[in-house]
Amino acid sequence: MPFGVTYIAIMPTVDNPTGKTLAELGVNDAQGVAEKFAEVRARFDAEIVRAHDESNWNITKIMWLGRKSGVLTQITDNWLKPAGAELKRAVGASLNELRAHVESQIEASRLAIESGAEQSALARERVDLSLPGVIRPIGSHHLLRQVFQEIEDIFFSIGFSVVEGPEIETPYYNFEALNIPEFHPVRDDMDTFYLELPKGAPTPLLLRTHTSPMQIRTMEKQKPPVRVIVPGKVYRRDNPDATHSFIFHQVEGLAVDTDITFCDFTGTIDYFVKQFFGPSVKTRFRPSYFPFTEPSVEFDVSCIFCGGSGTAAGGGTCSKCKGSGWIELFGAGMVDPAVYGFVNYDAKKVSGFAFGMGIDRLAMLRYGIDDIQVFFQNDVRFLRQFP
Repeated sequence: MPFGVTYIAIMPTVDNPTGKTLAELGVNDAQGVAEKFAEVRARFDAEIVRAHDESNWNITKIMWLGRKSGVLTQITDNWLKPAGAELKRAVGASLNELRAHVESQIEASRLAIESGAEQSALARERVDLSLPGVIRPIGSHHLLRQVFQEIEDIFFSIGFSVVEGPEIETPYYNFEALNIPEFHPVRDDMDTFYLELPKGAPTPLLLRTHTSPMQIRTMEKQKPPVRVIVPGKVYRRDNPDATHSFIFHQVEGLAVDTDITFCDFTGTIDYFVKQFFGPSVKTRFRPSYFPFTEPSVEFDVSCIFCGGSGTAAGGGTCSKCKGSGWIELFGAGMVDPAVYGFVNYDAKKVSGFAFGMGIDRLAMLRYGIDDIQVFFQNDVRFLRQFP
């Protein structure tokens, strides 16, 4: 017996008939042999039923089929070999029948245990296709990104390209090259955030107040014709309220070529507005002032809430247009010839127009939103309205 291993006999020696010879058991005929083998078979059947797992099955197999001390080995040594000639044939036949029964039942038990283990594993690992799957919500574009995309598509369809640039700019590109020199009073309206730089920095840096600097950068790199729009994020030192924010979004446009007139500008802007708000809206221009355009205009669109009537649907004055029937949309104009001097364009040969519009404002008008701050609050209840 191996060291540390203890086998527990299923049939104690005092009660185990296979530990004695047939003569000691008083068996002297074939009938007695058959009865003893029936007793042994009954004990085996009781044992194999209890072998319901791999551990018990191994013990049962060793106890019955073990080569040194198994029950069948004991029957061979104690019953078959000492038996007289008149009983040897009956013992041998009964032993072969018992051996076949024991081996077949032990193999059947093994298959059942393995099948049960496999079924248990399958049950643990089974995927119940009737259960609802894991819901992984699909993201969507933010409303502002949707409006950006729609504006880009409209201008792209009429030959404009989309360019983007840095949000940190130098005063030269943000102001001076746009005909806004230092101490120009218009800088008060564009007061912005300057970066704190190490001493000795070659030039101040600021967060851009508009996307117009990319108009200059584009013209520096590209000779006419130029047709671009510049979407992006901009910054101004405004006190946040329902219509103001220190961060907002713009799309600015520029078209420069030979013989571009104000009529080209009018047709372009009118086409965009009717594509964005619908063909029923009306447009108009009002004289205005911007340092980098001359002449300059404010562009108005008929109120999309009251249809330009100035009267609300339930009666009374329309709160959106204050009864005027018009809503100011954005500023624009023909590029001031002074700007061409910063990019080495010949002001006598080229002309063009520029415009700038607030994306947040367009989205608010388009979807009836009355507070610009909801765009930045990440309230899922608001965002889910615009999948």
